[in-house]
Amino acid sequence: MSQDAKPTKPAPRPQTDLDEAFWAHCAEGRLSFQRCTDCGSWRHMPRLMCPQCGSDAWSWQASSGIGRLFSWTRVHRAMHPAFAADAPYLVAIVELEEGVRLLSGLRGIPPEALRLDLPVEVVFEAQEEGGALPYFRPRET
Repeated sequence: MSQDAKPTKPAPRPQTDLDEAFWAHCAEGRLSFQRCTDCGSWRHMPRLMCPQCGSDAWSWQASSGIGRLFSWTRVHRAMHPAFAADAPYLVAIVELEEGVRLLSGLRGIPPEALRLDLPVEVVFEAQEEGGALPYFRPRET
């Protein structure tokens, strides 16, 4: 790599078939989560059994992609060289309408505009290595 070349940002590396399915949905521009077919609860991180009722019956369901800012932090020192040029950047926990909380990045929101319960919506960004990552931007209410 030349001195001027920026390192490629790493793509998600799924550890299980369930993780792989989550990222495959994102690559198609859909935010989807598991939903228990017995009790109806939504869940993330993907897992085999429902944490609410213990059922192993579930399916992938599309999320609205609409939520509210639950928490955030501003990262000043990137943990990977490929993100160094982006620092400082915002990382947030978003609580989606379905009740699922997702750790993600924020787009189009200056730090001074951040507040609890700020309405946000998902937007996907294509990755250099393929696939897409979900980020959140402000949503008009």
